[in-house]
Amino acid sequence: MGKESEYPLEIKWIDVKYNGNLEDAFQIRRNVFINEQNVPEEEEFDEADLESHHAVVYADGSPVATGRLFKSEKYWIIGRISVLKEHRGKQAGKLVVEKLLEKAAELGAKEVHIHAQTHASGFYGKFGFVAYGDTFPESGIEHISMVKRL
Repeated sequence: MGKESEYPLEIKWIDVKYNGNLEDAFQIRRNVFINEQNVPEEEEFDEADLESHHAVVYADGSPVATGRLFKSEKYWIIGRISVLKEHRGKQAGKLVVEKLLEKAAELGAKEVHIHAQTHASGFYGKFGFVAYGDTFPESGIEHISMVKRL
């Protein structure tokens, strides 16, 4: 899928349960969702952060992209996929999604769901996610539910 990154990317896993520090992931999410997309801070950070496997991509030692994976009562969910504006189109988002899907498979997930911003549904479609249901607003941004069977 797409071209290779123009710079080396490194991924790190952060798990709060094992003393992980989420500041790098939160910094990216603050920049993308709160500052850029005007999502209220109280809606961006939630209790799922404490139960999630967080992936953070670094370029030259700086955090540039993140996402999380957690299990709800019904199924596995990936979300909060975010890439700093100046690093979009450089494969960091692709790496986050690939690694989150790999982690879900390792953990025994049979399918993974995502609430995708509608403008990004084509991006997730390239990974095999399929849209279902109607679009809906989440934090003032139009979303669509998508699922990928593993």
